[in-house]
Amino acid sequence: MRTDTIPTMFWKHVRELDERTALRQKVFGIWRDISWRDYGQRVRETACGLIELGLERGDCVSIIGENCPEWLFTDLGAMCAGGVSVGIYTTNSADEVGYVLDHSQSKFYVVENEEQLDKALMVREHLPNLKKIIVIDMEGLRHFRDPMVMSFEALLELGRERDRREPELFETRLHEPQPEDLAILIYTSGTTGPPKGAMLNHHNLIWTTASLEEAVKLREDDEVVSFLPLCHIAERMFSVFLPIRYKYRVSFIENTDTVTQNVVEVSPTVFFAVPRIWEKYYSTIFIRMKDATWFKRLTFGLTMKMGAAYANVKLAHKPIPLHLRLGFALADLTVFRKLKKRLGFDRVRLAISGAAPISPDVLKFYHSIGVPLREVYGQTEGSGPTTVHRGSEIKIGTVGPPLPGVEVRLADDGEILFKGGNVFMGYYRNPQATAETLVDGWLHSGDVGEFDENGFLRITDRKKDLIITSGGKNIAPQNIENQLKFSPYINDAVVIGDKRKYVTALVIIDEDNVFKYAQDNKIPFTTYATLTQAPEILKLIQDEVDRVNKSLARVEQIKKFRVLPKKLLEEDGEVTPTMKVKRKFINETFSDLIESMY
Repeated sequence: MRTDTIPTMFWKHVRELDERTALRQKVFGIWRDISWRDYGQRVRETACGLIELGLERGDCVSIIGENCPEWLFTDLGAMCAGGVSVGIYTTNSADEVGYVLDHSQSKFYVVENEEQLDKALMVREHLPNLKKIIVIDMEGLRHFRDPMVMSFEALLELGRERDRREPELFETRLHEPQPEDLAILIYTSGTTGPPKGAMLNHHNLIWTTASLEEAVKLREDDEVVSFLPLCHIAERMFSVFLPIRYKYRVSFIENTDTVTQNVVEVSPTVFFAVPRIWEKYYSTIFIRMKDATWFKRLTFGLTMKMGAAYANVKLAHKPIPLHLRLGFALADLTVFRKLKKRLGFDRVRLAISGAAPISPDVLKFYHSIGVPLREVYGQTEGSGPTTVHRGSEIKIGTVGPPLPGVEVRLADDGEILFKGGNVFMGYYRNPQATAETLVDGWLHSGDVGEFDENGFLRITDRKKDLIITSGGKNIAPQNIENQLKFSPYINDAVVIGDKRKYVTALVIIDEDNVFKYAQDNKIPFTTYATLTQAPEILKLIQDEVDRVNKSLARVEQIKKFRVLPKKLLEEDGEVTPTMKVKRKFINETFSDLIESMY
């Protein structure tokens, strides 16, 4: 049987694995298993239902909702029917939803619940291509009637009926897509303008999953927790495409508020998260230890020193002395094992950070407690990964060597260029942007980097973010920002200094940790804004800035800073769905605050 497209590979494994558990979902407090057979049956019903509604080859089906099995049924059902799947972020506004639906010319739109349905109803009159809106959770909509709206259960029933009438239809449509055909559209987060639809074909996705096989060894007995947005290429890889190749199990969180609890319950063997998640886990541990008894603090401090010493030798790929091996084993037995179990990391054998740069200090911390955290570098246009740390070849400060089969080179100005089977087809309905990004088969990443003596790539910064001071000095803000974010009291930072005499920073506090600090030290405040301007809090942040300045060259040091009086929110357009700060927007919104530092 063919396995050169996502649908054909999926269906081959549905037949092979049958009753083995493919997905798990927690419903009303109980984990429920979904077998490969049931997974396949739901995908088949979804595909046949969409065909019955009029889906033709190449038509787009958009999906909005939190991670759940129905998201995957729709994703794969659309592809099995010969269509194209398009994910939309749940936090998108009605206008942003309308933009993606209109630009992708989507004919069908699957929404999670009443909240997402309302957004669609607000913009549907501007969407001439839209035929049907399909709702997964009908709570609150029992008496709602609209000819364009139907339930997901009704779609499945349509599919079952069509399948009974034409049992050969599904197999026929399943084999129609070819490797070079468009499979999914992923809309970029739009840090530099309106979102662009990156076109990935079946070959891109199949090739990338195969290349990862050599780089990171995934196994059939692995288990992941699906909690990051499925419309992002990284989570789509780990929750949909990689499980189809490697046949491992995917568990869905109950909701976004129960992530940490569900991770503990599942105890995954593979854990992928963005830096913000890894940093949050770290700062939570740090703050909790401050409240521990003196004996626990002493024990933790001693074991961390031992863990750091062990990790430093191991990461340098040197022989580990017997006393360090014994010391680390004791530290693991007394502290680290319990800590990892409490976090849900006790079974993690493959820990990966991606989608944004992570502080080297955060990476070192996880290696010190025995969690082998590695970085992956890439972007949507490259189907996700471009470079990754392989096996024990983890070198902090780099993002590893290129993925097997991917060529990476640097342009004269240091921009990272790459080509390989992972490189996308181009931007949907945007030939100009495609021509600017894809030149002679080489994808221009927009990132600046360098190779070390071992062929490991080091990311310097985004090309457009590099700062040139009025004195002509080149500064990479990313490194400074990462060092600031290592502080448990700083959630994010934006370094300023382009065409300026000196470097400054806008600081976003970690609300939970700073709030606790204020309570513990009896610092009065009434709102988030008053908390950020309390003299004691400004002194706290100044101490953190001073700590970072000690490790920086004189020209890089932060001379002044301002704490933002509000949290950065995606709905306000200040951060992307993967929590990357939109610099241009921040510079414009807080221009007065920036000018006050000069």
